Amino acid sequence: MKSKALSSAFQNWIPKIFSFLAALFIVLSVRFMNVHDRVVTLPLNVILPENYNAASLVPDTVDAVITGPDSIIYLVDPSAITATADFSSVDGAGIVRVPVALDYRDDIYTRDGLVVSSRPSTVRILFEEK
Repeated sequence: MKSKALSSAFQNWIPKIFSFLAALFIVLSVRFMNVHDRVVTLPLNVILPENYNAASLVPDTVDAVITGPDSIIYLVDPSAITATADFSSVDGAGIVRVPVALDYRDDIYTRDGLVVSSRPSTVRILFEEK
């Protein structure tokens, strides 16, 4: 009995695999077809350490990438998103890299299926002692 069930499951396995892959491709393409990116430039609030000077350029903007359905991403108010890079914990001279923190009302964005990220995701600055 087991061999009959097993043999019928593996019978015509090439069309079954092809059908499964075609269905998977259709589902994924429909799911991600309406997902787009909106890129807005935000001012970057950089918090510098007290004991060190920045020897390289301090960036003043970052790009916020809003990903989601095309009908919703243009309804997002970019002024409700703030970007911060906190270098206050620097304890030595050299190049320091910190992540860019985006502050926004998370519940509004996740409820509608939006994802907000920064580009670049980290900022680096060369510091020297005062």
